[in-house]
Order: sequence, then structure tokens, then C-alpha cells
Amino acid sequence: MLIGYARTSTLDQTAGLEAQHRDLIEVGCERTYIEQVSSVDVGERLELARALDNLRSGDVLVVTKLDRLARSMSHLMELLKLVEAKGATLRILSMNLDTGTPTGRLMLNVLGSVAQFEREIMLERQREGIAKAKAAGKYKGRAPTARAKEAQIVALAAEDVSLSAIARQLGIGKASVHRILKGQRPAGSS
Repeated sequence: MLIGYARTSTLDQTAGLEAQHRDLIEVGCERTYIEQVSSVDVGERLELARALDNLRSGDVLVVTKLDRLARSMSHLMELLKLVEAKGATLRILSMNLDTGTPTGRLMLNVLGSVAQFEREIMLERQREGIAKAKAAGKYKGRAPTARAKEAQIVALAAEDVSLSAIARQLGIGKASVHRILKGQRPAGSS
């Protein structure tokens, strides 16, 4: 059975998600798992976990592009190990790559390493650009989003809304909510 997985990083990338879904259906995926979550949020990729859990021997996990599945070479190898442990294989449409063959496994290792190298080079250039902009006094960093919502955070917390629910509702991190609320406590309280 062909099992598809599609992902975009943000909610506003609906066209990309629809295109992935269409491509997965066109190649014959009988089941597709779709989510909109950053690849960094490993614990939050519930649909990927479901897709992996539902793989059976002889199945093929299909993704349109490598970056929709894994965030690094080590993460890719970890996922591939899970897929192969189930007796399944991985197919990446954009690369015309199938790990069901020795050549496919070799190409996945080579191309995955190249993709990670490209990402590291891009991040290095980005850091250099930021350092140069800071030295010129032109880089201020991103605007703090959580601090701007401090009043809302405090109000929701006063209504006994959980930290996770506040973070979700306001589109900020749970740690930011905690940090702001911790700063609100009167001196001497714990």
C-alpha cells in the first residue's frame, strides 16, 4: 500500500499543501497524512507519527520532497530506520528515489548529505549577514512577539487558562508564556 505524507511549515502555505496532496493522490497513495507544522517541532508532528505507526510490511511511505519529511541527515536516517523496521520503504517523488533498491538507498544518503550541506552553508551565510548588519547598526533582531501580548497573557492566566492553551491561542511559545507570568509574580512569592 502507498501511504502519503504531506507537510507545510505554516498555516498560510495552503497552496503548497494542496499541491503535495494532489501529487500523492496522482501516484496512487491510498492513505495520506497531512499536517501544517514546522519540521523543528518534532514532538508536534502527530500525522507523521500516525503514518509511521500505520506502515506495514510491503508498504511504501511516499513524500513529494525530502525537506517535507526530515530536518537533517541524522533525522532522515532515524526515520528511514523506523520505516525499514516495519518492512516498508520510502519513496521521494521529486528525486525519483525509492529506498526499496540498493541504488535508491545509496542516492538517499548522497542527496541527503548534499541537502544538509546546503542548509548549513545557507545558515552560515545568514549568520555572517546578521553579524555584518549588527556591526553596521542596521540589525535590530525580530520584534518580540510575546512581550507585546503580555496583558493578554496575564488576563488569560487570571482566568485559569493553562499555559499551553494561552500559547496556542496567542500563537506564541509556552516558554514565553511561562517567562512572562514568572516576571509578574510579586517579589518573595514562589
